[in-house]
Amino acid sequence: MTDVDVAIVGAGFAGLGMALALQRAGHGSYTVLERAEEVGGTWRDNTYPGIACDVPAHLYRFAEHPRAHWSHTFAPGGEIQEYLRAVAQATGLHERIEFRSPLRCARWTGDAWRIEIGGDGTRARRPRTLEAQSLVLACGRLTQPRLPDLPGLASFPGPVVHTARWDHDMPLAGRRIAVVGTGASAVQLVPELVRRGARVTLFQRTPAWILPRGGAAYGPAEHGSLAGDPDALARLREDLLIEGEARFASRSGDAEAASRARAAALAHLAAQVPDRALRDALTPRYPFGCKRVLLSDDFYPALTSGAVTLEASALVSVEGRTLVAARGAAYEADALVLATGFETTRQPYADLVEGERGLTLAEHWSGGMTSLGSTLVTGFPDLYVLNGPNASLGHNSAVLMAEEQAGFVVRRLAARGDAPVRVRPEAERAYTREIESRSAGTPWVADGCSNWYVDERSGRLTLLWPGTVQAFRDRLARIGADDFEPAPSGLLEGAS
Repeated sequence: MTDVDVAIVGAGFAGLGMALALQRAGHGSYTVLERAEEVGGTWRDNTYPGIACDVPAHLYRFAEHPRAHWSHTFAPGGEIQEYLRAVAQATGLHERIEFRSPLRCARWTGDAWRIEIGGDGTRARRPRTLEAQSLVLACGRLTQPRLPDLPGLASFPGPVVHTARWDHDMPLAGRRIAVVGTGASAVQLVPELVRRGARVTLFQRTPAWILPRGGAAYGPAEHGSLAGDPDALARLREDLLIEGEARFASRSGDAEAASRARAAALAHLAAQVPDRALRDALTPRYPFGCKRVLLSDDFYPALTSGAVTLEASALVSVEGRTLVAARGAAYEADALVLATGFETTRQPYADLVEGERGLTLAEHWSGGMTSLGSTLVTGFPDLYVLNGPNASLGHNSAVLMAEEQAGFVVRRLAARGDAPVRVRPEAERAYTREIESRSAGTPWVADGCSNWYVDERSGRLTLLWPGTVQAFRDRLARIGADDFEPAPSGLLEGAS
């Protein structure tokens, strides 16, 4: 007899979405384990100046929990966390979450998951063990900051922060702030640093394709109109979903769609950066869609403001306050900000989960993450991974994928029967080949393309789903009995 039927690890969008799906289906025996003191996942941990979502807020939410009163088209990070907190409170999920309960390890015992939970040293949260029939990993892919291995970094005398561990006490006005990286976080952060009076040196290893962001603040009229018309709110979400699905073509390498998007990005760059040399340094040399396409209306103006020095090469070493670039230039800085992303293809929880025959997820994924349906893993019975292998998107809302996975898990739980769910190795290998086939010829795996979607060891696309949300929904629907190991005959006889 287990303590709960389902243990969910993580209380971000994926974990809460899983709990909501169980709640709607009438499952009463589940708990959510959260390492922090609050819900929110990446929106709790990332609080750097300027943080916001680059998916419209009315699409970046749970389907069953609309919100009429978003402040902007693209919601600030703190507002998204507040939304998650409000949903958890309104649905009673907050009472199901065990806060300050980090996963220490989870082992398959032969018929259940034995989960060791770390405490916080207080009487209320001592280390303990929990047994669950099924384990859902909803730990997210943007949890472990990727820190560069820079010679001399320890010699830097000023603050060194990663964007995901922002220090709000760090002085900015009048300070020389070096920012390493020009991805999504840096594009949001740098304009805010300029607004707050900092002088910025920006180390750019590779420029990004950037499109206009647009959007606007919502006022009382829009709030009132949407709050009073649930059908209009639903239509708005559906329209945004369709727009997002249409973007898949340009991101995945459709020649005509990519050409139009590339032209729009170059026109945006030309309109905002008049200096030809700077414009050339900011022009990507890789196919449109290879890396995450960014949205910004104020990044380029920040670079032309006179407050930012663009160093168009990587930071390679640190000598006290002196930062040395690959091209040999040296810069002095008072603080160093690492906008260097996350450990995405090597999930940090993988070392903590041990399946059959004592094999960990990290060992099973040593050649890159693999799965069936981006959710199930062979050798790990009754384990479900959300927002993990091939479950990310480069064109639409990640919440859509998490909700599809949560619905799939609920259906699998209902069909489970008395025997643990075991994925046939052949089914996982077939799905892996399918991902490779779908991604062949796309910008994500093109020669000369480097991104966080592709496993650095195997060269396989292991993070991104190479299709639309609808294609993912259809693929999950095709997973059937032939993909699973049959139940032992004794159980079948007993059931009769």
